[in-house]
Parts: sequence; C-alpha cells; structure tokens
Amino acid sequence: MSWMQGKTVLVTGGTQGIGQATAALFRDGGAKVTITGTRAGAEDYEGEDLAGMTYHRCRMSEAADIDALAQPFERLDVLVNNAGMGRRDEYEQDAFEEVLSVNLSAVMNLSTRLKPALAEVGGSIVNTGSLSSFLALKETPAYTASKAGLLGLTRALADKWAPDGVRVNMVAPGFIATRMTAGARSSEDYEKKLLKAIPMRRWGEPREVAACIAFLASPAASYVTGQSLAMDGGLMLR
Repeated sequence: MSWMQGKTVLVTGGTQGIGQATAALFRDGGAKVTITGTRAGAEDYEGEDLAGMTYHRCRMSEAADIDALAQPFERLDVLVNNAGMGRRDEYEQDAFEEVLSVNLSAVMNLSTRLKPALAEVGGSIVNTGSLSSFLALKETPAYTASKAGLLGLTRALADKWAPDGVRVNMVAPGFIATRMTAGARSSEDYEKKLLKAIPMRRWGEPREVAACIAFLASPAASYVTGQSLAMDGGLMLR
C-alpha cells in the first residue's frame, strides 16, 4: 500500500497478535512505526517479528508512561489504540477498575494527548474494540463495559474532532487466532461448538484485522468517521 510510505504510525500493544500484525503491515508498507508493550525492551518478546520498529515501554494504566510516550510526536499520521486486557476476576472491584483503566481511560488519555499531532497532518485514529462492544460477555463485565464504552468514545471523538480533520473509527474483531484465544482453541469440543456459531466456520487471522485497520486509516476511508467495523465471520448475524 503505497500510501503508507513515509507515514508515522503508533500502535499500542504492538508486540503480538493483532497489534503486531498491524504494526508489521504498516512497517512493510514503508511507514515509520512505533509500538508499545509492557516489558523492558523489544528483545524480551522472543519469536515476534518486531524488526524495524521503535519500541517504547508503556504501561497503559500509568499516566506517566502515557505522558512519556506522547511527548516525542509532533506529527502523527495514524494512532492505533490496540493495547487491552481482560481478567478472570472482573467481578472484583480492583480488577474491574484496572481493566477499565487500560481498555478505556488510557485510550482517552493518549488520544487527547496526541490529537494536536494528528490534526497537524489530518491523521486518523483506529481503536481496537471487540464483539463485546455490542454483545455481553457475562464472565468479563469489565472487558464488556470497556469495549462498549470504547464504541461510544469512538463516536464522540469522531464528532468532536471531525472539523479538525482527525478521523476516529473502530474495528470490532470476533474470534481471532491469537495467544489470548489459545485456551479456547486447545479444547476440541469447545472449539467445535464455537465454530458452529460462526457462519464462516473458522477463526479469523490477525492479518485480516490488520488489513481492516489499515483500510480505516487510509485515504480509501477518507469520508468515514465514527464508524465500527465488525469482522467476525458473520457471528453477529446469529
């Protein structure tokens, strides 16, 4: 995609899964890519293709880390708010608040900090939501609430910042073959039941989500803002 050449891109949570696939796509297209993770350095992520990217440690629940991450960017073409988390104990208040902090509050914080840099070049924000932006996952109330909130935040920021030339959209992946879903894929019975609910009868791939993110960030989507793109193999048709 020639439009990526020379662009400046920031992908949070860009060390694995959807984030890594997205960062690699932009990098291979000629963009200057910065990624974030929680470990000390990029070398701590063994087996991941992070070559040619600038790594910045950023714990998304820490305001000081977000401040340090935002400072170097005077101009920014694309911000991909991909970093996120879920916990098994989200009915505990501390866990609930941590998940909301990382998945929602940090997105607001980083986006507002980088809005001037994005407005400088008519840039684009793409948030990584989830089918839980639309559907309830009863075992993960914080994850569900945060991703539903991210949908609302996407719409509000898109409306507010459209006059400044900044577009804001969201992708909502379904069941994607990443480390986060490894447990579900390891159980043949559970996987069979899950795939039966997906009309396309397969898992999505991180590269497929990356392609959707790239589309929403690209000039091909120049008249698209405040939208959510579900890529779920048809699951929400059920």
